[in-house]
Amino acid sequence: MAAGGGRAFAWQVFPPMPTCRVYGTVAHQDGHLLVLGGCGRAGLPLDTAETLDMASHTWLALAPLPTARAGAAAVVLGKQVLVVGGVDEVQSPVAAVEAFLADEGRWERRATLPQAAMGVATVERDGMVYALGGMGPDTAPQAQVRVYEPRRDCWLSLPSMPTPCYGASTFLHGNKIYVLGGRQGKLPVTAFEAFDLETRTWTRHPSLPSRRAFAGCAMAEGTVFSLGGLQQPGPHNFYSRPHFVNTVEMFDLEHGSWTKLPRSLRMRDKRADFVVGSLGGNIVAIGGLGNQPCPLASVESFSLARRRWEALPAMPTARCSCSSLQAGPRLFVIGGVAQGPSQAVEALCLRDGV
Repeated sequence: MAAGGGRAFAWQVFPPMPTCRVYGTVAHQDGHLLVLGGCGRAGLPLDTAETLDMASHTWLALAPLPTARAGAAAVVLGKQVLVVGGVDEVQSPVAAVEAFLADEGRWERRATLPQAAMGVATVERDGMVYALGGMGPDTAPQAQVRVYEPRRDCWLSLPSMPTPCYGASTFLHGNKIYVLGGRQGKLPVTAFEAFDLETRTWTRHPSLPSRRAFAGCAMAEGTVFSLGGLQQPGPHNFYSRPHFVNTVEMFDLEHGSWTKLPRSLRMRDKRADFVVGSLGGNIVAIGGLGNQPCPLASVESFSLARRRWEALPAMPTARCSCSSLQAGPRLFVIGGVAQGPSQAVEALCLRDGV
């Protein structure tokens, strides 16, 4: 059922994390929110691991990560949480893969990535973990696709992505993994591609209509959304500077085409580096950076049924560069940057009965 209007949403504020951090890795497992690694106040990757018991609202310290890292990917595999890639204390991409065994409260090392990488995108399907792209120690974007088989503890190579990139958005829909955007060095990528898990082949879809860094991406009801970001000047426009935008572009998977919504249907606020998700038939955009001197607290939603944007209750703690995780009717916004690395843990929720 589609939820309508700002009254359908509310913020739930959880106890702050014991450790403030940005670029932390988050996972939800059996009623617990795990926050792993990230960068602290000193700007260096952490080995700190903490978990929030969602029932008692209490934080517990976990065994530290064997490899301190920030910006890693995480996948839940039953009672294990697999942590993949990221950057280490000397700002080098990491090949190490480690698994947290929840029932035993300890870490085990797993087969390393074939190549060290940060900005790896991961997707789990039928107990297998797919790792796509990344950036290696030479700073070159990677096109490699690997699949991890837990029973054999090994990585196998799959056909490479047509467009190498790191930090891409990925969506699992049916038997396909969709890969949107990402970066090559400092340049945003506009490619939109799909990997068929049955035929193990790639399909190129029409590229994003506009080139934007730090945009927000989400999928809902067979439609992919690309929102906001920092607009990059064209290759021949030497006098233009990057600027925040409120652009809304939608790709219909059934019809295979992009639609750029008119000005009347753009986001209310221009923003980049924000959290985006899907709740109750709405695409929601949370916080980020805009034309103001500090992070945004504003929140807005796009109703798929009514096709319009509406203001939602503001974030309790204005932030950008947050980690996020969707668990049922909650969209968690974790850590990030306020005046410095944040301890805040808040969730945008659908009210009961909506």
